[in-house]
Amino acid sequence: MTIEELAALILDQTRGVISSRYSQWLADAEQVAVKAGPKYTKIDRGPEHNMSGYLMIENATGEIYGIKAYGVPHKGHRYGTLETAREWFWGEYGPVRLT
Repeated sequence: MTIEELAALILDQTRGVISSRYSQWLADAEQVAVKAGPKYTKIDRGPEHNMSGYLMIENATGEIYGIKAYGVPHKGHRYGTLETAREWFWGEYGPVRLT
């Protein structure tokens, strides 16, 4: 899986959760942004006016981490790799392992 495919999966699953709990209007406002960096690629999500950091992917290995602060990966919150990304549900506040 590529980072862009992961971002699309995150957006789809997040919009599904929001529309089931709140409204389709709120779900349609949700966005995901990919920001490439030299060592990590960041995935942010939220409405356009209030995007928040969600994940950081190590470019060299494809490992997926949560964040401590924007631009700082939380190595204690590891969510597999890009190869195993389909083993997780990305639509909640934090990723949930499916298997």
